[in-house]
Amino acid sequence: MKIGNVELNGQVALAPMAGVSDRAFREICVDFGASYVVSEMVSSKGLHHHSRKSAELMTLSERERPAAIQLFGDDPATMAEAAKFALSYGPNIIDINMGCPAPKVNTSGGGASLMKDPLLCGRITEAVAKAVDIPVTVKIRKGWDDQSVNGVEVAKICESAGAAAITIHGRTRAQMYAPSADWSYIAQVKQAVNIPVIGNGDITSPFDAAKMLSETGCDMVMIGRAACGNPWLFSRVRSWLEEERLEPEPSAAEKMRVMCKHIAALCGERGEKYGMREARKHMAWYVRGLVGAPGFRREACEISTLSEMYAFAGRVIAANE
Repeated sequence: MKIGNVELNGQVALAPMAGVSDRAFREICVDFGASYVVSEMVSSKGLHHHSRKSAELMTLSERERPAAIQLFGDDPATMAEAAKFALSYGPNIIDINMGCPAPKVNTSGGGASLMKDPLLCGRITEAVAKAVDIPVTVKIRKGWDDQSVNGVEVAKICESAGAAAITIHGRTRAQMYAPSADWSYIAQVKQAVNIPVIGNGDITSPFDAAKMLSETGCDMVMIGRAACGNPWLFSRVRSWLEEERLEPEPSAAEKMRVMCKHIAALCGERGEKYGMREARKHMAWYVRGLVGAPGFRREACEISTLSEMYAFAGRVIAANE
């Protein structure tokens, strides 16, 4: 599969998730087979006002490529300016967020709220595509709500404006993350455009990935929340898609090994004090499904150093032997 001139070596991508898909997590997911990753969303207005935090979100490593930097905002000129600035961080792709359901993002005019104005979606896509010499993609939802299901329309407009691929989450903004994603609508988007379509929503197993590809005809699947504390899902999906081989679920010891590697990398990037605050939610996800998980999740909320984390991992392993 190619997005513009960027070749991807598989059919499973990591979704952008604010506060989750930082560089340490993206690298872990690539280690386990993610063939494409997208940064946390970056505010175009923040970049315009020289926000240090916004700029930090764009740092990419060579290990995680091909990778996209995702931008959000509602002003075409500001988005184009942000895209030009993002090029200094060496992304392979610029992705435009038109699907985030978070109230804070939507009240500022970004994210899924853009879908209420399809022509503005087109103007933003065109401005960004003209501003950079790398592929530009767009991530959308089914629509704003059940009364304004317009993902097909927005996808066609963005394609005409220069988008090299579309990612479609099969829910409206009003639905947030429930009920089940509407994969039939992903199929409608795929049939409506001539550029690659990436399907997103409710991929929690290798079988889900294969089913979405088969039912929708999409070119690639994107995994978000199901990868939290579960990066080996990418390896399991790829083994099933490429070899029809079902890898077993990892042992508790393997989960803890990966957790320790992930959090050590996170602390290496952010510093131990801040990194461990960020790590607590990841630790809670890594123990999901293990013996003693409820107690370990509570314990994870109190851990503040790497040495405490390593001791925690040992207790989890001992409880699951």
